Parts: sequence; C-alpha cells; structure tokens
Amino acid sequence: MTEGRDVQWVEVGEGQAGQRIDNFLMTRLKGVPRALVYRIVRKGEVRVNKKRVKVDYRLVVGDLVRIPPLRLTPREAVREVSDSLRNLLAGSVLVEGRDWLVINKPAGLAVHGGSGVKIGLIEALRQVREDLDFLELVHRLDRDTSGCLLLAKSRPALLALNDALKQHKMDKQYLALVAGRWPVKREFVSARLERFDAGNGERRVRVDAAGKVSRTRFGVREAFPRATLIEAEPVTGRTHQIRVHAAHAGFPLLGDDKYGTREGEVLSRKLGLSRLFLHAASLTFPEPTSGRPVQIRAPLPNDLEAVLQRARKLS
Repeated sequence: MTEGRDVQWVEVGEGQAGQRIDNFLMTRLKGVPRALVYRIVRKGEVRVNKKRVKVDYRLVVGDLVRIPPLRLTPREAVREVSDSLRNLLAGSVLVEGRDWLVINKPAGLAVHGGSGVKIGLIEALRQVREDLDFLELVHRLDRDTSGCLLLAKSRPALLALNDALKQHKMDKQYLALVAGRWPVKREFVSARLERFDAGNGERRVRVDAAGKVSRTRFGVREAFPRATLIEAEPVTGRTHQIRVHAAHAGFPLLGDDKYGTREGEVLSRKLGLSRLFLHAASLTFPEPTSGRPVQIRAPLPNDLEAVLQRARKLS
C-alpha cells in the first residue's frame, strides 16, 4: 500500500468485517488525525465499491475501499512517535494474547490524540506495532491515570470484549490515595453523575439528580495519619467516576486538579506528589476466544510507592 502520491485500493478481509470505515482508515493511515479522516469521508474522497459512504458505515468482506492520497501540513499531522516514547511503550506491555494485549499505561499520556494532543497512546502504538493491521482501545483511562489498559488486535476480539464490558463481565480494580481517613464501613458510593461544560471548553462531571446512575465500591487498603490508600471498583463506567464519587464522599483523591481541595493540594505537596494518585492495579476479563478468565496486574509505579513511604512517616 503506497502513501502520499497514489490512490490506494484496499480489499476488506474477514479481520476488518464489521469495522466502521473511520476506524478502518485510522488504522490504515497512521499519523492522520481523525478530523481529517472525517473530512475526506464527508467530501466523498473515500469510496466503498465506488460509492460514497458515511463515517459510520460498517465494512463487509470483499468491500473495495478507495483511499485518496493525503498531503498533511505540519499542523495537521499526528506527531511521529519519539524514540523515548517508542521504547517506553514497547516495555510497557504486561501480557499479550493472540488477539489482545494489556499495556501498563504511563501517567501523563492521553489514550488518544485530539484537543491539542498531537499523539496519544493508540496513535503511538499503531506506529510502534507496524506488524498489526488492527489495534483498538477496548476502554479508556484518564490521561493522568496509570495502569492496566486493554486493547484488541482484531475486530472479533473487540466486539467480544466490548460485550463483556457491557455485561459487567470485566472487573477493574484501582488504587487511589485520598485525603483524610476513609471510614472502614463506607463500602459503596451511589450518586448520579452528569457531564457538563466547565466554561473554558473543559468537560467535567458533577453529582446531579438528573445524571446517570453510578455506583462505586470502595475498600480501605492502608490507613495513614492524614490519608488513606483505598481500593476502588467502578460498578458502572462513567467518566471520572472514582474521582467524583470519592470527592462527593468527602475524601478527594490527592493530586486531583479537577475535583480536589486546597487542603488536599497542600498535603500532596508535602508528600511530593506531582500527579493524580490513581492507578488501574488489576484487570480481569474473559479471553475472547476461549472465554477463560484472564487476570492481569500492574505494579504501582515507583513515584507512587515513594509517596506512600512518605505518607507513613507524616504526622
């Protein structure tokens, strides 16, 4: 498949059947922003069997896809993955199966590009793993959250894993450090959550009676003089759910610049915490082909372990 000068003609195989045309193009056109993919589809520059299609068109085996030559300006192009990021991601794969992989996502890396982010984890991995024709996120993690992130390497695996997620057959366990002493008997927080525009183009979440039903299980892992290391398991999967539920309960996550408090900010500085203390510690899911349970654990990063050491000594 040539790029840059010539029209590309790609025949859809079984591995791409059922995939949306926009996601198909994102995988094929590495380094091309999603906004440009949408534009060339809307303008009819992309054709399927010589016909115009919409961005949500789902491919079938034997479809012939016309992909136009693209010349990206420096402003449009997704940044090429750096050697340091390439090496970091290559060394962050926790376990890889035939049609899935789990990566230990570094904190500070968005899972996908957009809104000023030139390159995200998925775009970078597609450059790193040139051996894969298909690679998609099964779920997401906040930019500042580290830990287990699941990706699918085939369309059937993506559908099976998405189905497991919807049917609550996937368990995600997080570790978080919160300000104050979390009550041992406080095992659940149930509060409806609603997304809203914070006014500066930033999307946030708040507790609101008109929001979506949301529920998180909490447990105490270790209590410190001024903070608590908690386990959190989201029963539902809302945006920023753990962070908002913990803050709603009166125990905001340390290092949280969206939902934290002034007191928490001061404590974070004393502990030498420079980012959100939220880590996806383990992930359990049914293997797409066999259905057998797979459990993956991601060790707590060294910077967070150091924070816990300081928390134990803080009076």
